[in-house]
Amino acid sequence: MGKPDAGLPAIVQSSETLANVFAALGDPTRLKLVAVLCAGGALSIAQLTANTEISRQGVTKHLHVLADAGVVRNVKSGRERLWQLELGQIEEAKRTLERIGREWEVALGKLKRFAESL
Repeated sequence: MGKPDAGLPAIVQSSETLANVFAALGDPTRLKLVAVLCAGGALSIAQLTANTEISRQGVTKHLHVLADAGVVRNVKSGRERLWQLELGQIEEAKRTLERIGREWEVALGKLKRFAESL
């Protein structure tokens, strides 16, 4: 007998990693941080907290959650750290959502054909 997940779609096999990405992106503050990094490139904590009500400590905690999920990383630039997107996990999440969308389209097509045959 094979592994328990043998034959399951890749989406199920990588679900723990993807669950971490989606959980990290599920928080409104973290989603805003990702959007800011998408628009602004690599930014410091000071730049990320400018014109917001959230503290530097709060932003740092959110960035660490995103980093643990593989969505962002920090790089040292002189005396400060800049935060930037890690596109690999975001692209994988996008591909997964597209795959789910295609599978739903197939399932809905089957349901429609069944309903029309009645």
